[in-house]
Amino acid sequence: MLKVGDKAPMFEGVTQEGKSVKLSDFGSRKVILYFYPKDNTSGCTLEAKSLRDGKAALAQMGFEIVGVSPDSVKSHQNFCTKHELNFTLIADTDKSIAEAYGVWKEKSMYGRKYMGIVRTTFIIDEVGTIIHIFDKVNTANHWQQIAEWAEAQQ
Repeated sequence: MLKVGDKAPMFEGVTQEGKSVKLSDFGSRKVILYFYPKDNTSGCTLEAKSLRDGKAALAQMGFEIVGVSPDSVKSHQNFCTKHELNFTLIADTDKSIAEAYGVWKEKSMYGRKYMGIVRTTFIIDEVGTIIHIFDKVNTANHWQQIAEWAEAQQ
């Protein structure tokens, strides 16, 4: 399991625009790397809209937002269009990024066990070190949750 102080696993994926992206592409910005289970579900939509609404404030704090789920590029395109999302989503269809970050795990619902994404946000600094992990995500107010943590660090 990754922890604060660990080097963030490098990754490469495809965005909702069909472009290749990797962690090192974000250079001198801190990255909010958030993993979510599925496009257009209630909790995931609340979280994405919160980050969309807080993008300008987070950018002023030096953050770049990157969402990751196992959904397809097409699904991400539809999700972005429907909710006017203004940040990068990565289609992790083979779950390799989720596995590298330890968020692809066995889950249980109504007694049924299945594999899925455990909603988690990693804050990665400019040199690729994990500086915070949100494993209790407030979906409706996630950008404020991140901003409050960032302000407390100063």
